[in-house]
Amino acid sequence: MASKRKKKPGNEPEIHNRRARYDYAIESTLEVGIKLHGSEIKSVRAGEVSIAEAYVRAEESPLSLRLIGMNIGHYGPAAGRNHAATRDRILLAHANEIKRLARATQSKGMTIVPLRLYFRNGFAKIELGLGRGKGRSDKRTSIAEREQKREMDRAMSKKVGW
Repeated sequence: MASKRKKKPGNEPEIHNRRARYDYAIESTLEVGIKLHGSEIKSVRAGEVSIAEAYVRAEESPLSLRLIGMNIGHYGPAAGRNHAATRDRILLAHANEIKRLARATQSKGMTIVPLRLYFRNGFAKIELGLGRGKGRSDKRTSIAEREQKREMDRAMSKKVGW
């Protein structure tokens, strides 16, 4: 009987939504699973995915959590059995978490955005962020804070002599 080979850790992609933390003030995060077809999971493992334009809709009446706008590229060897690139995808979470997110998004200005897509124990996971959209002045403030931090780090490195 053939022995099972262990996969080397770190060879699976981790896709980040860098614009999410810039455009939204993230208040809380949550890890959820995602339901994918076979050709979709192969494309995700190959890194052919974009979550930059995606958002999440949580509903209480039919209890559901859906990821809308995520683009997963076509997997070449699947040919005729390929998936739709931008279909709505079901997210997997506990019922009480879905209810909490649905109630939170009903308040003005709150939205759920995907922050990153990664693999844990062979399963695709998405880290969601519940946040409020930043205005133009908020974005400028965060940029100014980041610049000040860089300046302090530069000054400290010169002073200490690293």
